[in-house]
Amino acid sequence: MDILWMILGALLMLVGIAGCVLPFLPGPPLCFVGLLLQQLNSDPPFSASFLWLWAGITAVVTVLDYFIPVYGAKTFGGSKWGMWGCTIGLIAGLWFGPFGIIIGPFVGAFIGEMMASNNAHRAFKSALGSFAGFLFGTLFKLIVCFVMTWYFGVFVYHYIVQ
Repeated sequence: MDILWMILGALLMLVGIAGCVLPFLPGPPLCFVGLLLQQLNSDPPFSASFLWLWAGITAVVTVLDYFIPVYGAKTFGGSKWGMWGCTIGLIAGLWFGPFGIIIGPFVGAFIGEMMASNNAHRAFKSALGSFAGFLFGTLFKLIVCFVMTWYFGVFVYHYIVQ
């Protein structure tokens, strides 16, 4: 059974990392569930305080993920149109690979802001804010997921070595 929990945990880690970029998957919560599954092993690897700490980090990152892009857009004068455009641009950009994931949110935010104000300078500035907020939030989620994946990998390594 231990091998099954490790395989499921590894799959959740991979899907969680993908979820940091894909807007419809909750990346950090999936990685955290991958850690939690390891507690079902015959020798649970993590302490309760470790899991509570990561539960808190996961909750904070998940909540901040909703506020960071809004803060970036508002700081640069953006509107809800820009935020929606950023999200739609990300989804559309998924069809164009890594380049689309990077450029899609910016183009979407710019188009959304143009629809809201019809002022190209203002739309460009707020699109930069939306894009910066999106990038910062994504980077923040990736860092958290990679650290959880590292702890998972250390556990799997020690399990294999023993």
